[in-house]
Amino acid sequence: MNSNIGSYEETYKKFSWSVPEYFNFAFDVVDEWAKDPNRLAMLWVGENREIKKLSYQYFQTRANQVANVLESLGLRKGDRVLLLMARIPAWWELVLGMIKLGVVFLPATTQLTSKDIIYRIEASNASVVITDEENATKFDVIRDKTPQVKHFILVGEKWENWHSYNDLIEKASLDFNPKEKTKKDDPLLLYFTSGTTGYPKMVLHTHSSYPIGHKITGYYWLDLKTEDLHWNLSDTGWAKAAWSSLFGPWNTGSTLFVHNGKGKFDAQLTLELLSEHKITSFCAPPTAYRMLVGLDLTQYNLEKLRSCVSAGEPLNPEIIDIWEEKTGLVIREGYGQTETCLLVGTFPEMLVKKGSMGKSAPGFIVDIIDENGNIASDHHEGDIGVRTNPIRPVGIFQEYWEDTQATANSIRGDWYITGDKGFRDKDGYLWFVGRADDVIISAGYRIGPFEVESALIEHPNVLEAAVVGKADNARGQIVKAYVILKPGVEKTEALSHALQDFVKQITAPYKYPREIEFVDELPKTISGKIRRVELRERANKLSI
Repeated sequence: MNSNIGSYEETYKKFSWSVPEYFNFAFDVVDEWAKDPNRLAMLWVGENREIKKLSYQYFQTRANQVANVLESLGLRKGDRVLLLMARIPAWWELVLGMIKLGVVFLPATTQLTSKDIIYRIEASNASVVITDEENATKFDVIRDKTPQVKHFILVGEKWENWHSYNDLIEKASLDFNPKEKTKKDDPLLLYFTSGTTGYPKMVLHTHSSYPIGHKITGYYWLDLKTEDLHWNLSDTGWAKAAWSSLFGPWNTGSTLFVHNGKGKFDAQLTLELLSEHKITSFCAPPTAYRMLVGLDLTQYNLEKLRSCVSAGEPLNPEIIDIWEEKTGLVIREGYGQTETCLLVGTFPEMLVKKGSMGKSAPGFIVDIIDENGNIASDHHEGDIGVRTNPIRPVGIFQEYWEDTQATANSIRGDWYITGDKGFRDKDGYLWFVGRADDVIISAGYRIGPFEVESALIEHPNVLEAAVVGKADNARGQIVKAYVILKPGVEKTEALSHALQDFVKQITAPYKYPREIEFVDELPKTISGKIRRVELRERANKLSI
């Protein structure tokens, strides 16, 4: 099957953005696909394997009802709503309805605690909360601390002191005519950053920039066709859901596969569902792929699967090798942030360099920038930047909400600075080194944690690893590794020495971890990223 992008070089060279003055993803994209009553928007599978098939026309009607409901409650364009629920169809109905009305929605992950929720409500001044039965109690215990919330809406059974979503929808008109159209720069949504180094910032995206920017994500990187059945493992509260469970796929008219799984990731169940439902396109984080390759992939029928991608954190090359050996498919990596759409990717038909993020996505100029705002030379480590002048690309966030200083700090000359470190090779491929705060400087050497972590997990006894810098009088910093061993492996000093020697063989000897601590778990953000800041604090507190 031919790819959508065809020749990367030609497409990149000829690409240009087209942004209308008025744009609304729900009206201008979803409702257009809904003109075909048979076009399937979602194949939903519940926790007990129950199935729902929902058309684009279904979501068009439900979105109209949602917009009417929210308007009847007094919400107007620009008001903010916190949306926290599992992977159930109502999440998509609500998002599309809010887009139609012009309400700013704040997706939140179900992993948030009540304390996290208070912070988000206060920071955004959200006036409405919408959630499901599984998460409603988190809000009940904080009502007296969030007086700005005027309405609490519950999807599911009827509860005291909650509006019933089902009751409200039943009374709502099936048609919706907005009093005011959404302009291209009107606020669309607020995402909270992962918070790897501090309190999450609020990232503002607009009606045109984010949905239109994700045409690149869906059409070129995911390479989706209208006949594809696409599965993205992301929780609805993560920005990756916008990338790969909403704007990206539905820009292409393809069908979303959604599994409302509960609890920890189940690798065996994932492979069963990939096989049973004949999934053609798969998007998963590195953690999931690491667990999947631990099973016998040959026992599952993955013949319909034609495209596999990964994003969120770099994927270790050895995992890509195993996946390709067992499935015949190469996992293509992509890079972007909560603040952006896809910025860099390995696109179909492009030469794959395992471990590299790929090249700049069409419509973007992404490069390595030095401290003076100049482009760094090949193989010279610097900041990953996106050119925003003279043309600001579609898909870049508008601002950090009500934080002019943080917004200003993200710009260096003509570039938006992502906060990540990387380098560019002689062929123009970009390689991720680590978050700027994560890079370790030891005896004058700059060491990216990812390379050391990748070396460690190649060892047959290692399940997961995280690497940080620990203060040292002689070297400034030393490399310290926190390692989770595979089940049944004994934590011994001899194994620690063996791992150090192993890393010396895999990568440059000066990068080996001079300290190894065996742990049972690693601290992570709600989006599954390792909180190295917490591990650094732990390591350096112990060294004082």
